[in-house]
Amino acid sequence: MKGQEINKLSVDDLKKQLLSETEKLAKMKIGHKVTPLENPIQIRDVRKQIARLNTELRKREIQA
Repeated sequence: MKGQEINKLSVDDLKKQLLSETEKLAKMKIGHKVTPLENPIQIRDVRKQIARLNTELRKREIQA
């Protein structure tokens, strides 16, 4: 999901997406410790996605 797509989401959708991505990251980290992921760069990508979502939520909080 890119920045333009994130901008179009409502605050509730942003929070749901953030929760989903956070859970996904936790599962990926645990799974990676047990058996290494084929592509560990995925963990970095999920962390960046979480940061994008948090940034957009914060931006909207400041504007309100």
